[in-house]
Amino acid sequence: NGRRLQLMENEKVVMLSFSGQDAFGFACNIQRIIKIPFEYMHLTFPDNIQGIMVRKAPRIKTRIIATVHGSKPAETQVSALISDISAHGISLEAKRQLGDKGDILNLAFRVQLHNVEAYLSLKGVIRAVISGDPAAAEKSDLIRHGIEFHELQPNDSVILQSMIYQQLIENPHKRV
Repeated sequence: NGRRLQLMENEKVVMLSFSGQDAFGFACNIQRIIKIPFEYMHLTFPDNIQGIMVRKAPRIKTRIIATVHGSKPAETQVSALISDISAHGISLEAKRQLGDKGDILNLAFRVQLHNVEAYLSLKGVIRAVISGDPAAAEKSDLIRHGIEFHELQPNDSVILQSMIYQQLIENPHKRV
């Protein structure tokens, strides 16, 4: 929250790092703390580094409007925002909860692939529902849904992967 940690030289610290799809952790000692001209510290090289894969595929930030409706015929169609996307799923923000964990949604949206617009109509399973982000600076009334693609067709998979890799190359800062 913008507050400085009170660290001292020779103190043991545990460092955690997230790099794209992997998370790493290691213990080391603070060798030296430098405060001028800016703050940084020298760390000892760790004896052991542990890593695990957190994500199955790269994820990029987006702002894609999607049409969503549940798998039951009586459910109404709503608009939602895809805030990030990977080859395996999306983060979907909506004004209301779109279902419960395990529910299947029908999703439709357009993506740009090398200046060609592609229309995707996919099924997704709700894996997480998060209302309000306590870490966000501004309050949002939107409810975030973690959606895993379900029964993804090979052609749709190729379009998604191509669009994601195109964005990673052209706009590397959009990687989540």
